[in-house]
Amino acid sequence: MPKVAVFMGSASDEKVMRPCKEVLDSLGLDCAFTVTSAHRTPERTQRLVEELEKDGCQVFICAAGLAAHLAGAVAARSIRPVIGVPVNASSLGGMDALLATVQMPPGYPVATVALDRVGAKNAAWLAAQILALRDPDLADRIRAARRGFADSVEQAARDLRD
Repeated sequence: MPKVAVFMGSASDEKVMRPCKEVLDSLGLDCAFTVTSAHRTPERTQRLVEELEKDGCQVFICAAGLAAHLAGAVAARSIRPVIGVPVNASSLGGMDALLATVQMPPGYPVATVALDRVGAKNAAWLAAQILALRDPDLADRIRAARRGFADSVEQAARDLRD
């Protein structure tokens, strides 16, 4: 049963969102990883939210470009945390998606992370941190990963020094 759902507004977003799934997998978190659109398939989006919530999904991650309404559409249908990943899909450099994702009406928040692949990774980390509030083993895995990040910086410093 997936605790995290990763929705992409378009199949072309898969390359951007693959690192999100990789982080979730590395932390031992199952996820639903699929395409659904706020505009082209609103009924599918609603059905997925309802089905996944019944199956125990705790956090939704939504990636979309251009109008980027997917995260908002999910936030309108769920009180579970929604994390938005704006995708650069236009000549505006992703600013359109960023603003559409972050500007939500009061009562329907979307936690918005950085654009594209960095945002995809951070969305996974944020989802994991939310879940770790009730899962001490997951919290330990996150701490271990952070120690690994710190160790790699220390190693890089030693390599430069030598």
